[in-house]
Amino acid sequence: MQHVRFGRTGLQVSRLCLGTMTFGLQCDEPTSFAILDTAAEAGITFLDTADVYPLGGTLEIAGRTEEVVGKWLRGRREQFIVATKCSGKMGPAPWQQGTSRKHVLGAIDASLKRLGTDYVDLYQIHQYDTATPTDETLEAFDAVVRSGKARYIGCSNYHAYRVARALGRSEALRLTKFVSVQPRYNLLFRQIERELLPLCEEEGLAVMPYNPLAGGLLTGKHKRSGPPPEGGRFTLGTAGSMYAERYWKDREFDAVDGLSALARESGIELVTLAVAWTLANPAITTPIIGASKPAQLKASVAAAELKLDASLKAKLDELTHEFRMGDAAR
Repeated sequence: MQHVRFGRTGLQVSRLCLGTMTFGLQCDEPTSFAILDTAAEAGITFLDTADVYPLGGTLEIAGRTEEVVGKWLRGRREQFIVATKCSGKMGPAPWQQGTSRKHVLGAIDASLKRLGTDYVDLYQIHQYDTATPTDETLEAFDAVVRSGKARYIGCSNYHAYRVARALGRSEALRLTKFVSVQPRYNLLFRQIERELLPLCEEEGLAVMPYNPLAGGLLTGKHKRSGPPPEGGRFTLGTAGSMYAERYWKDREFDAVDGLSALARESGIELVTLAVAWTLANPAITTPIIGASKPAQLKASVAAAELKLDASLKAKLDELTHEFRMGDAAR
């Protein structure tokens, strides 16, 4: 597995990152451990999680994913780069969410306890908090770094203008700056190519996109003739409706039909093709891949060794050109 520079930092990360949001709900602990083992054997050394995971879970089980990852990491913490996130709702009180100084400083301590470590390599804002002034958020994250509880900071699900503003305020206040962004990006959601990715290239920010398989629609296994299958991403707990709203649409299925035909023609699995397409963009640092079964990682991992032919890349771009348009919001 190739390792690459994480934006303008001196940190090296594996070309693929393992996302863990399935751990603790879609996957029980033994299955989660098996997925982590498989990823490690493939050379993946970058793990991404969040305090609110597992995806689709209720407030009562928020934090379970970090606990699973923490158990697996025991005795091998220094062999992996670990990233987590905060800002989601973690308790019944109104202050137990967002990016206020109170919540951020409490959230990092809680995450470290669940992960069984005294620091994370990357601490990220999961989503923008409209209720907290940007300066307060940035000062809180700066405090986390200065305390030694995180090495770097980043953001997820930020519009380009909010990333730019945060960088500017950090410079003005002489605070620790974001080194990375974590946006949604795949063949069926390309809007970030217009503003966010050019900004990241100009500012030297690492980009670690999630959903490279569009919640599983880019596996090609789903059929539009019926409702989403039970137990999958499109019906999963509290998150199923969100994923169905994102991708379970005729336009997306039409695109998948064309992409599946192109995959068959090229002799490359659609999953591998989809992940390789994200890697082919020079702005992308390390796509986040995931699984609910260890065997599912094989096709995604294969993308790290695949260099897309220019003509094949052009065909993929053309088939999904319409997904560059529209509202850039998450």
